[in-house]
Amino acid sequence: MKSTLKDIEQLRRDYSGEELNESNVERDPLRQFQRWMEGALNAGVLDPHAMTLATVSAEGKPSARIVLLRAISEGEFTFYTNYESRKGGEVAGNPNVALVFFWLELDRQIRVEGQISTVGEAESDRYFASRPRGSQIAAWASKQSGVISGREELERKFREMEARFSGKLVPRPENWGGMKVRANKIEFWQGRPSRLHDRILYTLQSDGSWAISRLAP
Repeated sequence: MKSTLKDIEQLRRDYSGEELNESNVERDPLRQFQRWMEGALNAGVLDPHAMTLATVSAEGKPSARIVLLRAISEGEFTFYTNYESRKGGEVAGNPNVALVFFWLELDRQIRVEGQISTVGEAESDRYFASRPRGSQIAAWASKQSGVISGREELERKFREMEARFSGKLVPRPENWGGMKVRANKIEFWQGRPSRLHDRILYTLQSDGSWAISRLAP
């Protein structure tokens, strides 16, 4: 069915989130992030660790996709992927990326900007070893972002890898591992009535401290 502008207009709603201001936020954005993440978990938000990762190609063309946050520490947001995927190729050429978390149930959004790099092999090995066996085998079976002939090809490759590693531990593929985004800007957005949303921005300073400012909605 074709949607009309009138149909879309009927979807409008107001926001009623809690107040967010300079006096009630943590001085460190990572502590503020943890506070909000705990709130999302307690509220039963579905997949609160899902985040949009935006990258830019060598030609200056942006692309975005959802990845899952697996760790956060010392200002770094870590996820895992195939280094030979499209995103892997794009960040190799341009390490400047952005992340977005959006929790509809809480009318909250977190935007992160920073630079990306790979995590150490030992850390990637530990995480890979913790994954379900099926996921481990899938990392070998799938040439992520590559064109394939159909679902049958993917399932055949999966069966081949199952046979290859039958009765054995599945090692981490060399082209698979962690990537971490070191933040230099983190913005917390709270939906508020009448579109007067609260936006608190943390900006990393040269001395390692964070400056806090308010942005207009």
